[in-house]
Amino acid sequence: MRAATGLWRWRHNPLRRTTDLVEAWIALVAIVLLCTAVPLTGWATGTSAYGSLSRAARAQQAQRLPTTARVVRLAHTPASGPRSVEAAGEERLRRSVVARWTAPDGSPRTGTVATARQHSAPGTAFRLWTDRDGRPVAPPMQRGTARAHAVVAGLTAALLVGSLVELVRRLAVRRLVVRRYARLDRAWAAAAGPDWGRTGTGS
Repeated sequence: MRAATGLWRWRHNPLRRTTDLVEAWIALVAIVLLCTAVPLTGWATGTSAYGSLSRAARAQQAQRLPTTARVVRLAHTPASGPRSVEAAGEERLRRSVVARWTAPDGSPRTGTVATARQHSAPGTAFRLWTDRDGRPVAPPMQRGTARAHAVVAGLTAALLVGSLVELVRRLAVRRLVVRRYARLDRAWAAAAGPDWGRTGTGS
């Protein structure tokens, strides 16, 4: 509204300069883009991301099957050097164990997998996801996770477009201000003449 009001005010103002009118138009266009292009970009990006992630989630849910595994023993973890904070935090929550489970074709399998610490005692049963060949895999993506990632993608895209619009507006206004002051300098030089400021000028 401020840009529209400024544009209307400058239309018939005898003191307006061309740069004033251009600056008002730039502000108005920026507001229109912020109100239309930004939300549309966020919505389109979020919708597209949700569609792709939903298809990936459906494919994972079809290809990854749950089974029950049973802990045989703790897996031997070789000594290592300094670890990152993330690795240390994950070790506090999960442990590597040797477990047995049944593959989708009915064959028994044994391997090293990671499970929650409270499920790491020998003989403890826990849920394990495998592919169709019986190899351990990560759990399939859930629809809620896909929706959350899509929202983040849409908000990020909207933020980037909004920042781009504001950056272009600022650069354009800055260029107008530079041109405005350059014209003022030329007008002042032409009005004052080369003798302005000298002792005895005009006497």
